[in-house]
Amino acid sequence: MLPACSSIAAAWRYELLVMLLIIAAGPQTQAALPASARHKYNFNPTWKVYVGEVAGAEAVGFDDKRWKPVTLPWAWNENEAFRKDIKDLSTGIAWYRKHFRLPKSAASKKVLVEFEGVRQHGQVYVNGQLVGEHENGVMAFGFDITKYLKPAGQENVLAVRTNNDWDYKEKKSGQSYQWSNRNFNANYGGIPKNVYLHVVEPLHQTLPLYAGLSTTGVYVYAQDFNIPAREATVTAEAQVVNEDVKARTFEYEVQVEDAAGKPVKTFAGPATTLQPGETKVVSASARLSGLNFWSWGYGYLYTVHTVLKVNGKPTDVVTTRTGFRKTEFGNGLVKLNDRVLQMHGYAQRTSNEWPAVGLSVPAWLSDYSNGLMVESNANLVRWMHVTPWKQDIESCDRVGLLQAMPAGDAEKDVTGPRWTQRTALMREAIIYNRNNPSVVFYEGGNESISTEHMLELKAIRDKYDPHGGRAIGSREMLDIDEAEYGGEMLYINKSAKHPMWAMEYSRDEGLRKYWDEFSPPYHKEGEGPLYKGASAAEYNHNQDAHARENVMRWYDYWHERPGTGKRVSSGGVNIVFSDTNTHYRGAENYRRSGEVDALRIAKDGFYAHQVMWDGWVDSERARTHIMGHWNYKDRVKKDVFVVSNGEKVELLLNGKSLRFGAPSHRFLYTFKDVQWQPGTIQAVSYDAQGRKTSEAEHQTAGAPVALKLTANTSPSGLQANGADLALVQVEVVDAQGRRCPTALDMVNFTLAGPAEWRGGLAQGPDNYILAKSLPVEGGVNRVLVRTTPQAGTIKLTATATGLKPAEVSLKSKATPQRNGLAEQLPGVDLPGNLRRGPTPATPSFTVSRIPVAISKVAASSNAANAALSYDDNELSEWISEKGQPGAWIQYELARPAAISEVAMKLTGWRSSIYPIRILVNGKEAFRGNTERNLGYFTATFPAQTGQAVRIELTGTSRSQDAYNIKELVPEKVPTAVTDKPGPVGTLGLVEVELYEAAAGQARP
Repeated sequence: MLPACSSIAAAWRYELLVMLLIIAAGPQTQAALPASARHKYNFNPTWKVYVGEVAGAEAVGFDDKRWKPVTLPWAWNENEAFRKDIKDLSTGIAWYRKHFRLPKSAASKKVLVEFEGVRQHGQVYVNGQLVGEHENGVMAFGFDITKYLKPAGQENVLAVRTNNDWDYKEKKSGQSYQWSNRNFNANYGGIPKNVYLHVVEPLHQTLPLYAGLSTTGVYVYAQDFNIPAREATVTAEAQVVNEDVKARTFEYEVQVEDAAGKPVKTFAGPATTLQPGETKVVSASARLSGLNFWSWGYGYLYTVHTVLKVNGKPTDVVTTRTGFRKTEFGNGLVKLNDRVLQMHGYAQRTSNEWPAVGLSVPAWLSDYSNGLMVESNANLVRWMHVTPWKQDIESCDRVGLLQAMPAGDAEKDVTGPRWTQRTALMREAIIYNRNNPSVVFYEGGNESISTEHMLELKAIRDKYDPHGGRAIGSREMLDIDEAEYGGEMLYINKSAKHPMWAMEYSRDEGLRKYWDEFSPPYHKEGEGPLYKGASAAEYNHNQDAHARENVMRWYDYWHERPGTGKRVSSGGVNIVFSDTNTHYRGAENYRRSGEVDALRIAKDGFYAHQVMWDGWVDSERARTHIMGHWNYKDRVKKDVFVVSNGEKVELLLNGKSLRFGAPSHRFLYTFKDVQWQPGTIQAVSYDAQGRKTSEAEHQTAGAPVALKLTANTSPSGLQANGADLALVQVEVVDAQGRRCPTALDMVNFTLAGPAEWRGGLAQGPDNYILAKSLPVEGGVNRVLVRTTPQAGTIKLTATATGLKPAEVSLKSKATPQRNGLAEQLPGVDLPGNLRRGPTPATPSFTVSRIPVAISKVAASSNAANAALSYDDNELSEWISEKGQPGAWIQYELARPAAISEVAMKLTGWRSSIYPIRILVNGKEAFRGNTERNLGYFTATFPAQTGQAVRIELTGTSRSQDAYNIKELVPEKVPTAVTDKPGPVGTLGLVEVELYEAAAGQARP
């Protein structure tokens, strides 16, 4: 593990590791395309923008010389990202204009424009004529602009009027869009995503742009997997249209290349004839062997060329970068390439934004950010509320991160036009993203939807992506069998049917600046303003408390992991990964729930997850992390917390053992009242046999003496295109080059050369957005520098009072573009991250306990409902009658068994405590109080053999909310009262499971 105060080189190497691995994992250039008349241009350069309404701005002769020149993607209100709460982000009209000329090779061809997205409403004009519009503000769309264009060599003008009004209403229905929500979906206006221009023959494969073009493009998928033999049948379908004036006959060929660009196989379908105006889907399939299957942390991608040949000559080639993997969803489990995978990752805001930039970052920076999720050992990102832009989708392919892809919603099911808006968006998103192997879940809503709506979404999936191996479901869906997965927002669900994983959990917040109460600036844990009149202590954590909370919350899911019974939890995703410019509940005006801050600098929670999540289900790699740092003042005595997947942990201070830590929540070890002294603190972890498995340490840094600058750029180098960014880290270091973890120095930056300052973020006025002076926090900070279209040397200098200054020099490379068209496409030169290696062939878990089936049940009252307590439905329950002392329920087992655990989901689990006893064949095995929890309480006791298990209430239950969970919106009427306390004096059970220990896992 990386100590917080290790050498600067080691620290930066660690945080750059994911990018270094990506660089090493594969080729740096796209494989050569087969010859084709088709051409895809980068349409991002040389735009001009004016914020505000302007009459006649669509006209060819309109004077835009004084407008701001920009390179897309670019949100016109980017300066406000993290400076303002998203509800206060500027909205309104902004015009984008572009002058361009077509090459001579475009003569007699079709020209299509593709927008990855406009926020919210976009009207597209070509040479003064309205081509079309798009309104949902999320998804990609495109238009055929052929008839509006001037001949090759003459200037064309494309103009887009954008309107990012929060309350924009769809024209045909008069309804606003549910996902245009001031809490959840940061409003970066204008054209914040990429734009492309396609030049194609009249006979061509269509684009996957249902919006605007009503076309579905290419669909590549694999079936009939044999994972051990590394075989699968690969099919490539292409929608082909003939827009020629005469019938055309063509052959359809598929060429598959591996990640190194080497040919794998070429295969073909039958010859096809299309009449003028006719559209048809053609297909070809072949059995491929020696495959490298895409997997978690193994972004192995193939290049598939689908080729139309006329008289043996390629006339149209579409290149699809995809991966092949097998998925299964059932029996409460998720399987990837035949191996069970418990979901652990992050519910990340789809904007995935950065300070003073918003979402519009270069592709390599998306890989850096999403790759850090994988580096923290996350295997899943659940994008929230709306579909992410294509760049993040493709980035997750490369870094090996599974995705849950929503369409668009807010917090509830809807009807009428607002529902049809959602189904239309789901259709567009599936068509656009169905070739991306990282997408494994389609999400129908951030709240439960009706059975009828679930069936409607499944029908869309089955029509447009029947073979992609993707489950479709929604949040909750606990009792709707039509859903293929589900799971609550904050609670633990288990199932023996479709997998259940938590859509978000552990939404506490903590500023990276605050280590603990003993470190500058000495923030008292939980101290801060009220949130809506109530305590917001959970949203003003110090780092140590925030990280401990992450451990405690994950423990609930780990405890119910696969291998612990027939009904299991398929995991959950922590909200969020990086601090976000969406709703907040603490002292700052942005959300600080991230395991990294907005510049992607790790907090302790990052390393805590890295330890807990290093395995598909069970821990597979030994890891240890010491929370915090080791730079304190004399006489400080504090608790030291260690996160480890070892069986026990020893702490040593300057070589002297402080004995073993008190374990809790499986991964947390506490050492009470450790007296600080300078030097080295070390944690050593051991397995059950006492063998050393891993270790970590912190060293005391010396006095601050200097600044250190380290720049991170694309693996291909810094591009002088007006959109590329350099991420530059600044650290305060001691004489040995070690980061000083308590430094808070103000740093002054000077930028020279062809670059634009975008700055960083820190606690202070306007969050220091765009400020040229800002402080380090915990000895480190980062800033962003954007290139201009001019190449050259860029110098960044950092100074601070009393510290040796630092300077970094960067060279931006010329990025050719001609007449507004560029050849280099964003992200195509970025290879996959292969660090974790292929899916292991070994089991991912050890069975720890065996469920014993219940044959029948009796109860002291309401016996007709008693079977609801073990029906695998967490929206049904048994509750005893009010006023009945000593309420009980008794289960008869299908066979005699040595029962050692009883798992219970009790009515009002979050707030209720029940005094109970458990009897096996009439003999008391357990007596005590249940604990408030976010799902299941497990009573563990020495094994008792019998065939009758009784649970009795021995006193009066009591209720008090232990979690202070506040909702942003008015609480809906619950579909069941299972999460509400039952009447006083009653015993309520949602689900009960009875277990005996697995062989070799005997209980004490």
